[in-house]
Amino acid sequence: MSGELISTEELAQILRAPDVRIFDCTTRLDYQPPGRDVPYIPVPGLDTFTAGHIPGADFLDIQGEFSDQRTNLHFMMAGTAELEGAFRRHGVSNDSRVVLYSLGSPMWATRFWWMFESLGFKRASVLDGGFEKWSAEERPIERGPPRGYPRGSFTATPRPGFFVDKHTVLAARNDPRVVVINALGPQFHNGLEPSRYGRPGRIPGSVNVPAAKLYDPTTKTFASPDDAERQFAAQGVTRDKQVIAYCGGGISATIDLLLLRRLGYENLMLYDGSMGEWAKDASLPIETG
Repeated sequence: MSGELISTEELAQILRAPDVRIFDCTTRLDYQPPGRDVPYIPVPGLDTFTAGHIPGADFLDIQGEFSDQRTNLHFMMAGTAELEGAFRRHGVSNDSRVVLYSLGSPMWATRFWWMFESLGFKRASVLDGGFEKWSAEERPIERGPPRGYPRGSFTATPRPGFFVDKHTVLAARNDPRVVVINALGPQFHNGLEPSRYGRPGRIPGSVNVPAAKLYDPTTKTFASPDDAERQFAAQGVTRDKQVIAYCGGGISATIDLLLLRRLGYENLMLYDGSMGEWAKDASLPIETG
């Protein structure tokens, strides 16, 4: 097991290894009616986990356990000490082999992968095709609530620059050495539909590489390197530039980041607040069309 992705076949071969830690990261978004203070309420996917999961897997609740609870923005990166404690509770040690998956969209798994990367942990991989592919291949499935793993001893080695704030994005907008990528769909990028986050539109100057175009909606497998390369190149994303990716809440943009890392891109950043913060701040510029 190595790299950003692991196949279902590879996982099947190491499924019972004592150092393997498998996590279902599924969250659903309960979208709220217009006018509410929050666009959605995160709902951990414990019900679907209980209905069926990869044998031995544990469950991770990103908003409840792994996000900063001191802000009204969802999914903001928690502090290093908090994350170390949470991952230890779920059995992660520095020599663990971590496999991440999520139902519906791989974005919850890729967000955890990016968090691990930022903490200096290089032994996490996202399951290509996720639980959908695993179950379609009629591989073994377990039912019931999470039983967890023995407590781990994870110690982070934080890597600065993986998460950036609005000030960094604002300063980078007109820098030719930086490309800002919006991972939302084109209708939201162009401001053609009302935004769940506030003002419709995008961060001025950003290009659009929708996360939903980087994986197959049926098989949940990721785009091939050639396909991903074409999509990024069409938007002027090149290896000589620093990349800042964003979306609505700092989740789906990590799909773009995973594919870019697979292609060998190194200078990658995530705007953690994303449009959940930007669209609500009237002092920040916004662009449509």
